[in-house]
Amino acid sequence: MKKRTGIEEKVYSTFAEVAGTLGYSPVHGKIIGALLVRGPELSLKDLAEETGYSVSMISLSLDLLELLGVIKKVKKPGDRNLYISLQGDLLGALKSAITIRVQKSIRSTLTDFDKSREELKSLSPAERKRMEKTLEILEKEIKRLERYMNLLSGIRLP
Repeated sequence: MKKRTGIEEKVYSTFAEVAGTLGYSPVHGKIIGALLVRGPELSLKDLAEETGYSVSMISLSLDLLELLGVIKKVKKPGDRNLYISLQGDLLGALKSAITIRVQKSIRSTLTDFDKSREELKSLSPAERKRMEKTLEILEKEIKRLERYMNLLSGIRLP
């Protein structure tokens, strides 16, 4: 890993922290930070060296960033190296990352609620009724959140 200035280190740590806060790996944030600090384009090897992660770890992490529209991978004719550059809008990518993560969590929660309903059969009638009411309230709120996230994902950023 190359020696960095205090400002560069702050950029790397800030992006790593944001990625971690969203439930992604800090490596995703450090890749973005490295491209901002050292870019506009870095080879896979240079990106690994810059972030302190292995080439294989960087390579795996690039797939998600590419899916989110944050980076672009490029092979140049006559060059065996893979090059990576930032692409698109960072705020838009952040919005996508948040909405994808929350929507996945919503789907998982709704599936868990369905499984919980099966468990209710083993409870006493009074307890079953109380828990069914609780599940109904929670499911209603989760579906409300789902509608909100669907609206949010469709909003164009300024």
